[in-house]
Amino acid sequence: MQVATARTPRSTYFVQPGSVVRRIWGTADTVLFIFAGAAAEFALNKAVDWLYFTGRLPADPLARLFSTVEYARRIVFADRAGAERAIDSMAAIHAAVEASRGQAIPAGAYRDVLYMLIAYSIAAFEALERPLTLPEKAEITDVFLRVGRRMGIPDLPSDYPAWLADRARHLTQHVQVSPYTTDLYRQYRRHLGGLRYWLLRQAQWLVAPPLVRQLLGLRRGLGLALALAVYRRTQGRRVSQWLRTSLLPPAWRAQIRALDAPPAALGAGYHP
Repeated sequence: MQVATARTPRSTYFVQPGSVVRRIWGTADTVLFIFAGAAAEFALNKAVDWLYFTGRLPADPLARLFSTVEYARRIVFADRAGAERAIDSMAAIHAAVEASRGQAIPAGAYRDVLYMLIAYSIAAFEALERPLTLPEKAEITDVFLRVGRRMGIPDLPSDYPAWLADRARHLTQHVQVSPYTTDLYRQYRRHLGGLRYWLLRQAQWLVAPPLVRQLLGLRRGLGLALALAVYRRTQGRRVSQWLRTSLLPPAWRAQIRALDAPPAALGAGYHP
């Protein structure tokens, strides 16, 4: 993690060193739970057809979702100039997709994705670590709202309380079960296998809001409380790391292990 020096004043960072946002996005387990929550809500989003337009999502949903998570991490750990370049690049990629399809992505769809990053950052950390304070929740919200403003997303809320209200409104208006939902979950199961798919759904139950749980039929497993207790006792130890990597598809283990450290440099990697 970068440390501010006399040559690098704190004001040059997009997210300050020591921020709870960096702690959340610099821990593989927390990022995996953010990934799980986003995978659930993506499947229900009314604008998910946009993610099907390029063909990347149905072809490899893990790669598509992982690219979103990794790009967000790069923004969190970049300096201010690097983060702004990354955000501008992401906006340009979306603009190219819009031009290719001949129509604009709805502004509400942009807000949906941004709100997922806020909501699941909070939910994942609280599920695995501890309750966040109100100032910490406000800080998480502020970071991603700044990302949204840089992208030019309209009608964003001003602060955490306003975001909470708008998030609730978005959930009631922008999620539904559709043929895309069924197809995406079929792809999740195909790419993960039976045991990992069950674990994905358990993680989703932990972090998803009640409406998403209801629509997806997510149920709490009998051993979930015990598994969480064991996790908290072994967190950071080799046994926990071994278990985590053993339960992931082999093709993704190196990338997941890398999530325990900040990205070394900002580069290409986001694919809508």
